[in-house]
Amino acid sequence: MAERPGADIGATAPAGMGGDALADGEEGDAARREAWRLATLREYRLLDTEPEAGFDRVTKLVADLFETPIALVTLVDDCRQWFKSAHGLDLRETPRDISFCQHVVTGDAPLIVSDAREDDRFRDNILVTGEPFIRFYAGVPLRAYNDAVLGTLCVIDRRERAPLAAREVERLQDFAAIIMAEAELRRTAAERDEARRTLERALDFSGIATWQYDARTDRLQTHGAGAELWGSGFEAALATGTGFFELVHPDDRAALRMTLEESVANRTPYMAEYRVLNPERGVRWNAARGDWDPRSGDAMLTGVSVDITEQKSRQENANLLMRELHHRMRNLFATVSAIISLTRHAAKDVDDYVERISSRLDALNRAQNVLLGANFMTGSMHALMREVEAAFPRVRWSGPDLLLPENALVAMALFFNELATNAAKHGALTGENGRVDVTWTQDGGEGEDRMFRLTWAESGGDRIVAAPERTSFGTLLMERSVKNNLGGTIERRWEPGGLIVEIALPAKWREA
Repeated sequence: MAERPGADIGATAPAGMGGDALADGEEGDAARREAWRLATLREYRLLDTEPEAGFDRVTKLVADLFETPIALVTLVDDCRQWFKSAHGLDLRETPRDISFCQHVVTGDAPLIVSDAREDDRFRDNILVTGEPFIRFYAGVPLRAYNDAVLGTLCVIDRRERAPLAAREVERLQDFAAIIMAEAELRRTAAERDEARRTLERALDFSGIATWQYDARTDRLQTHGAGAELWGSGFEAALATGTGFFELVHPDDRAALRMTLEESVANRTPYMAEYRVLNPERGVRWNAARGDWDPRSGDAMLTGVSVDITEQKSRQENANLLMRELHHRMRNLFATVSAIISLTRHAAKDVDDYVERISSRLDALNRAQNVLLGANFMTGSMHALMREVEAAFPRVRWSGPDLLLPENALVAMALFFNELATNAAKHGALTGENGRVDVTWTQDGGEGEDRMFRLTWAESGGDRIVAAPERTSFGTLLMERSVKNNLGGTIERRWEPGGLIVEIALPAKWREA
């Protein structure tokens, strides 16, 4: 038999209210269960949708197999039963109170009626005494991923018939599982589309656009803050790379074409800053960063674009400040580009990719919050740790407050994020009593051999920790942050109490 969709995601049944029938007098429990069932029904976004061949083929096949004139896929709403597919019946819905199918939903079990005229529940039903003159009815539950019964797959005849054999009921249940598999595809697709729309709205608010360029066909796709970057009506122009260059300032087109051509020819990362002719906002500066996606045969260049006009304007007014800020933005874009490029190799699927990217961008955001709260060039170690503690409340810390330059602050933010995220997933923070203690010291004096030392110590976890079998991208990111960006060393030990990480760096930071 075909299996029902798994019950591992989404809404779960209210406590103590599984599939068993409710006893008399449990009106409150029954109301809560019905509300939960209706909420699950709405997750599938099937009510009042147009007929679809995927469902209609099943009802036609079922009607042929069981030799009945009518086969229905019904969804039982609060006051009606609505037919997603109706083979042999012109109606789209009927009131729930006259519905045969509501008995399947409330009974949580198949229902077989050999002759409705002889059944006390149905003999006076207008669907029996009038059109469609139901005599025989056989319906089985349509079960959602969380075991909620949304409606039925049923067959109806206008003449009485013998009850279905056990094997025939199983067959009808198999077809019901097929119906729900089709519905589940729709539900997950709708959730995916909603997640994509949410991400696109977030990009709109952030002033960042994502894009993907197919070098073989010159096709260009964009999402996010396109109107802000390129002006209204940008969709038509940005359908192709050729159209994109029409929006670029004439003085920048040749250099930008050369940059793109070199990236295409050598399959190297794409990095560019250029002016665009925005019809609403005038000449604007954009920065773009992209890399090649190996999963598409090295033919798809994927990246982000952001408006940097304000940075350019400040550069004209204060060259020294703008040179530093420009350098900082390039570092940030390089970091984001590296995260985007490398995370995709470690991600298991799209959802995992989004989660990992979001976590690391949160770490960058924490560093930016600290810099924005100061002078843009340096940030407080204490301020950074307060940001980390806000995201991971069981991280405790102590040490002198130090002023970190922008690159060091970003490196430390990524370092702490990878350790805290790993602790929350696999280490001490998975248990209720787990905690992390972060301590650091910095040698006094002025000598070149002065050192900064920091210890990350996990304890109280309810899992046995052990060294991983392979080096993850998160570990590589930590080592790159400490060794390459900060010029230090890092050691990790998996002790019985939890993970211990120690780093040592040249003491170059002054106290706040």
